[in-house]
Amino acid sequence: MNMPLLLRHPHQHLLKGLVRTPLRQYHCVFRSRAHLGSGSPCAQPSDSPGLRCTKWVLLSDCLRRPLCVHTTLKEHTEELSDKELRFVDKLYTGLVQGQRACLAEAITLIESTHKRKKELAQVLLQKVLVHHREQERLNKGKPRAFRVGLSGPPGAGKSTFIEYFGKMLTERGHKLSVLAVDPSSCASGGSLLGDKTRMTELSRDANAYIRPSPTRGTLGGVTRTTNEAILLCEGGGYDIILIETVGVGQSEFAVADMVDMFVLLLPPAGGDELQGIKRGIIEMADLVAITKSDGDLIVPARRIQAEYVSALKLLRRRSRVWKPKVVRISARSGEGIAEMWDKMREFWDLMLASGELTARRQQQQKVWMWNLIQESVLEHFRAHPLVREQIPLLERKVLSGALPPGLAADLLLKAFQARTNEMEFEGTRKQESPHFGSPI
Repeated sequence: MNMPLLLRHPHQHLLKGLVRTPLRQYHCVFRSRAHLGSGSPCAQPSDSPGLRCTKWVLLSDCLRRPLCVHTTLKEHTEELSDKELRFVDKLYTGLVQGQRACLAEAITLIESTHKRKKELAQVLLQKVLVHHREQERLNKGKPRAFRVGLSGPPGAGKSTFIEYFGKMLTERGHKLSVLAVDPSSCASGGSLLGDKTRMTELSRDANAYIRPSPTRGTLGGVTRTTNEAILLCEGGGYDIILIETVGVGQSEFAVADMVDMFVLLLPPAGGDELQGIKRGIIEMADLVAITKSDGDLIVPARRIQAEYVSALKLLRRRSRVWKPKVVRISARSGEGIAEMWDKMREFWDLMLASGELTARRQQQQKVWMWNLIQESVLEHFRAHPLVREQIPLLERKVLSGALPPGLAADLLLKAFQARTNEMEFEGTRKQESPHFGSPI
């Protein structure tokens, strides 16, 4: 069954239905959205005036959720109150007009974990997405913003580099948005959000916007909503989006799945050639920059540059038209940063002309969709009644050593599966009732 990816409700609502096995598919006609709560189907033809035909899946809990529907923005907003509609419209209007306060409030909205606010965020994102597509159409189908991911180990000089690099870009007429990700504490859950303090000059620039965000336990160096924040920044008119990750290791490169170009910043003491050969973050990089190449560190920086140039030759290239480069830069003296920007522009032109940039963005949307699905399935699993009541008992047994973690996990999964099978059996009897419509 082909299903458009555009859904009426956020994915978490869809997962609550999908995790219970659908029974049969029915074709129902409803007079209006108000009938969706009662679920009373109409026996009239689907092309009758005032009626809309859609496909529904009957779930074992007797709820009908839309799976295969071509939704419009109007359908998304019908459930909102007048106050909520005015709030979303105010944010959207201010955002596309370039008001920084509205952009900040919009990002706060999408970062919220409140159920109702998440629904408002989806409506806002849909409106911004329509605007985004219209802007790309006016630009002859070309992306209007260059998305760049900056990553590296702690202490590599990411924030200091962005300060100098960002000022250079704004002086050349660009509008720059920086999404800086800070790690959250495993003990308290709090985050310092201190990256902005290292960008004092850039934070006062009218053509730059800096937004620090906490990871909140998300792995990979980025946040759960970084992708959505990128879309909002582009809707606000920013043509260069920099995503600064937390200090990462070899296996943390989630940012590569949401940007056009992945830049890896490494300090002069970044290890030997063997570190470059190791699979992981190095092979995802489109450009490697050796930072702090000034003073006494110039000689070590040259040595590391030569070793990484040699190491990259042994790694499989991600692109047919671009060969990863290794450059030396200094944010203190400015050496090599203008040349680094020239190479980044060369990458943009080559990827755009070859069509690889468009293909990469399309693949990234698919990857991010599955990331959100995994997150939502785990949330639904934890909220399952049988699982929720058994978790404390099994956790105590694991902590005391009475039960191995693997067996405890199997017991929870079996409890979840047993409840799902029970609901399937109940739903099998209900599906024979003519009240739910006629099978397609």
